[in-house]
Amino acid sequence: MAKFTPLHDRILVRRVEEAETTRGGIILPDTAKEKPQEGEVISVGKGKINEEGKVRPLDVKEGDRILFGKYSGTEIKLDGEEFIIMREEEVLGILSGAAKKETAGARR
Repeated sequence: MAKFTPLHDRILVRRVEEAETTRGGIILPDTAKEKPQEGEVISVGKGKINEEGKVRPLDVKEGDRILFGKYSGTEIKLDGEEFIIMREEEVLGILSGAAKKETAGARR
């Protein structure tokens, strides 16, 4: 992927896909699934400029797992992959202890 750096207090987020089956084993078609409101921060801007002209760095950083509102941000495509650009104020919170899903055999 080409390097993309958001400006000011914006962040670039990749949605974290949820499992395609329910607890009961029912497979959900793409049309029945809602887009996840959880994502991984890929890139962050330098920060917001306050009235004194000083830059306040963002609270989120690359690699953070976050929750955001259902209609937050603007969806974009970079190199064929879908992302969301949003302002930091649209982030509802940072998930701590959210393990990244590993591919099978990655720990061997």
